[in-house]
Amino acid sequence: MPRRLPGFRIVTALSAIALAAVGTGTAGAPAAAAPAASYQVGPITDVSGCGGQNAEVEQAADPKLGYVYAEWMGCKGIAVARSADGGRTWDPPVSLPGTVGSNVNTWDPAIAVAPDGTVYASFMLARHSQYYPVVDASFDHGATFPQSSALIPPDRKNWGDRDFIAVGPAGTVYVTWDYGPERTSISYICARNGSCAFATGDLNVVMQKSTDGGKTWSKMSHISPGFPASGGDSAPLMVEPDGRIDVLYQGYQITNTTTYAMNPAYSYFTSSTDGGATWSPPVRVGAQAGTMSLAEWWIDGDIGIDAAGNLYATWDTQRTNRGGAASDTGWLSYSTDHGAHWSAPIQVPSDRLSVPHIMEVTGGGAGIAYLSWLSDSHPAGYALYLRAYSLAQGWLSGPAQISTRYGDRAVWPGDTTGLSALSPTDIVASWGSDYPALSGNKAEIYAANITATLP
Repeated sequence: MPRRLPGFRIVTALSAIALAAVGTGTAGAPAAAAPAASYQVGPITDVSGCGGQNAEVEQAADPKLGYVYAEWMGCKGIAVARSADGGRTWDPPVSLPGTVGSNVNTWDPAIAVAPDGTVYASFMLARHSQYYPVVDASFDHGATFPQSSALIPPDRKNWGDRDFIAVGPAGTVYVTWDYGPERTSISYICARNGSCAFATGDLNVVMQKSTDGGKTWSKMSHISPGFPASGGDSAPLMVEPDGRIDVLYQGYQITNTTTYAMNPAYSYFTSSTDGGATWSPPVRVGAQAGTMSLAEWWIDGDIGIDAAGNLYATWDTQRTNRGGAASDTGWLSYSTDHGAHWSAPIQVPSDRLSVPHIMEVTGGGAGIAYLSWLSDSHPAGYALYLRAYSLAQGWLSGPAQISTRYGDRAVWPGDTTGLSALSPTDIVASWGSDYPALSGNKAEIYAANITATLP
């Protein structure tokens, strides 16, 4: 059964003086108002509650019913848990069909909710020398997943990675994923306490869609220009109320089409108004902030939309100065014209330490976004942080720590976290961490409901 960590507390934002002292360094942001937002954090629940390592959570919400869904790598496969009360309590997790077993290799979960309440849970699968996404569907609000379909590519020895999933207003299901025709082109850079990044490879971002509730899928369409070796990967997406598909992807530059060597990456935005048949020319987002290194092992980049249709993009960059000192900085950029133009990058975490800042964003009311990040910037280890941003006022708070404990930095917490808004001030966050006193040298998935009080 899910466990709860004790404590119900009010998190108050840092003062304006304290925030200035750590050097937030926003670029191109509106004049910052004195931080006044606060966050009331409900009980923190261990939603995984199963043996083995649990990490890399993704999250989706159904605001009409108040349901929240978390999907992650764990419970000896891929697991999904649901909350019927806005993330305050959670049902025991269920394992997705076909993901449990010693001969099954699954990774990279993603989850979305359709307008009719259907839950789609996807993940990557390695089988018969191929890597590809699988999409399971639930028609009873995540209690069971009786329908499963595989997006099998035409190549016998392809590679595939990191799927994302979204559902349009008419019920069309869209999946983006990283795809390459030839797996032998891929080489990796692996972190001691993290996962792996690509050193070389025929990286591409592709999309497939289903118009029959996930039963059958279209052929792949290529999102990142330059197929079959575009350098694009990791492409979170969302669908606007009018059906426009928005994608933010990580774009490396392939410098050698024989070895598939790459330069560091920028974030790029592209959109489609015809269901993915064609895509707008990619727009580089926040180029002034710098690049993402090849060794960045976590899943970088997220995209969200607020109630007024403004878009928000998050990512983080790495830099080494001339003296050899390294830094990592998390960023926000916004667009008020459906992604045609983006603001200058705005620093989100107050530190620039050379540690991961695993960023997420979700839109709130008109002109409001919530930003979260999981980081081990504190000497004690990993913690989850949150702050709110206003297009009119700038930052409404300094970084607020949501998790009450610190996760062991020697244990991989996963490459992603979850963040959803059920209403303009009702937020749910989920994350992975190893709290040694509770979980014993393995990560669990934790979640909390957060009520924001905005000025």
